[in-house]
Amino acid sequence: MQSLDDKINRLLAIPPYGQPPEGKQASLLELLKEEIERACQRHSGYENYVRGWPSDYHSADQVASLPYLPVSIFKANPPLSLVARNEITRTVNSSATTSQSPSRVALDLPTSRRMTKGIATIVRDFIGPARRPYLVVDVLGNTGAQSELGAREAAIRGLQPFASKVNYCLDLNDLDSLVLNQDKLRGFVREWQNTESLVYGFTYILWNHLVKPLLADGVCLNLPKVRILHSGGWKRLQEQSVEKTAFNKGVACVFGCSPDCVIDFYGMVESIGVIFPDCAEGNKHSPAFGEVIVRDILTLQPVRQGEHGVVQVCSVLPTSFPGHLLLTEDMARVIAYDGCPCGRRGISFRFAGRIPKAEIRGCGNLESKRSLTD
Repeated sequence: MQSLDDKINRLLAIPPYGQPPEGKQASLLELLKEEIERACQRHSGYENYVRGWPSDYHSADQVASLPYLPVSIFKANPPLSLVARNEITRTVNSSATTSQSPSRVALDLPTSRRMTKGIATIVRDFIGPARRPYLVVDVLGNTGAQSELGAREAAIRGLQPFASKVNYCLDLNDLDSLVLNQDKLRGFVREWQNTESLVYGFTYILWNHLVKPLLADGVCLNLPKVRILHSGGWKRLQEQSVEKTAFNKGVACVFGCSPDCVIDFYGMVESIGVIFPDCAEGNKHSPAFGEVIVRDILTLQPVRQGEHGVVQVCSVLPTSFPGHLLLTEDMARVIAYDGCPCGRRGISFRFAGRIPKAEIRGCGNLESKRSLTD
């Protein structure tokens, strides 16, 4: 009989977007039930929560019927864990503003490895497997094996399996504000201008500290083979009236590439290991080892195609904390339940902001000097 770890690894090994919805539903349902059972055995509070669910998860015939937790549960300190304290190798913290409490998830070694592999599997499907020079639009932080890791640093590290060399192009000035280091940026461009390269930056930082000033100066870096990934921070840009189409065009203009090479991805600490990049059609997709359910904000029933609702994320990757079924505070619209023109199977959707009056996440957009728990 296969172990739980073997079953999870089997899903990590198959093409991430090739399963028809029916087959994916069946494999996820079986595995998620097993993970719920395991979590109940390891945490009495979680067991009580599941027992109080309106229906018995054992008889559920679809993932949408399984008991889910509100994502805010992970604001607890110490973090909600399913393993002994000495098994926790790292705690990952979401970013938060001064008045907010960050979410915290506790990782053991098997969960950490799965989550690294999960991100790599997803990214590989979008940009290919090759290693390439990697430019980080951020400040060089502590890259050691510290036990506390912040959201921005986690995103930066998640792309390092695709890096042949890592470069940072922002510094902190005397006021502890982020500034573009033109020498580092132009050094990267000179060395790798005719090479496939990778750039990552937090959305707000990438725009305000690199793209916006270079656009104003009429600069084009002429990196036609670059792939630019970015995540988080859209609220700050919307306040500046910068929408996604304008953002992609501006980034492409500065880097000298096609707007198709600019890829926005959504991820959250509480479901670390599963990210949602935009496909060529501008839609997001869930991988073989995860699922997305969009629920009506009033009834919490799954919505129909074309409708908006609150996002539930599902993942089989975490076993050190109960993050396999989480109701978020984000809204999305279901584009289709299968048949995206990009060829990826299963649900396609687009995020549509936060639930009204939901707590605003920090998303790592702190511009002052940061620790790795920012």
